[in-house]
Order: sequence, then structure tokens, then C-alpha cells
Amino acid sequence: MKNLIIIFILLLTSFSCKKSGTQNTAQSNTGSDSLKFTKHKIEFVELGSVNCIPCKKMQPVMASIEKKYSGQVKVTFHDVWKDDAPAKKYGIDLIPTQVFLDASGKELMRHEGFFPEEEIDKFLQTQGVNISQ
Repeated sequence: MKNLIIIFILLLTSFSCKKSGTQNTAQSNTGSDSLKFTKHKIEFVELGSVNCIPCKKMQPVMASIEKKYSGQVKVTFHDVWKDDAPAKKYGIDLIPTQVFLDASGKELMRHEGFFPEEEIDKFLQTQGVNISQ
């Protein structure tokens, strides 16, 4: 059964990689098992794969965001083709998916597809995060 689920996720996510990005806001909590963050204001969780073309395009964006907002934004990458547990935890439909969590682990927003750095900047700044000097 587990192998069937993994195959289904792989088929679904490989097809979904081609879909253009759409932005969805969410106000749900990630649950009682969410991690508590004290140092960072925002955690940027990227759910993708190193073998997915739109996901590969997110790699330099994630690196830039982590550097630009050093100490304020924690960037976490999960390759859901190697480990599907994060995909299940966040209930993703396609990759790449970006999930933004506040310091308490509450989901602030999610986005599906490639997410341009300029748009991430706009969102982060609305959350009170400033570019590090």
C-alpha cells in the first residue's frame, strides 16, 4: 500500500511540476506537532525535488532569501521525492510548494509553483521582516 501511495505521489508531482504558479493564502495551523521557532520570525519551507525543473529554479531564490534576511528567515528544503513525510505533513498537491510559518509554527501563507524572489520579498516585508545589512 505504501508503495502505491509513493507511486501516486510521484506521478502526481511529476505531472504537477509543469503547472504554472498560483498563490493561495491559508490561515490554518500546522498542528500541535509544529516546531517552535525563537530565533527566526518566519520559516520558509520549500517542498520540492532536486529533479523537478521549477524546483531547481527555486534553489537560487531560496539561497538569496536566506542570505538577504539572515537571522530573520529560516529556509528549509524538503525533497519530497526522496522522503514523502513532509508532503503528507503539509498536505501538498504539487511541487514546488512554498509554505511560510510564523515564529510559533502557524501557517501564514502558501504558494504553489515557481515563486519569484520579488514576490517573496513583498510578502516577507508585509510580515515585518527587513533586509539584513
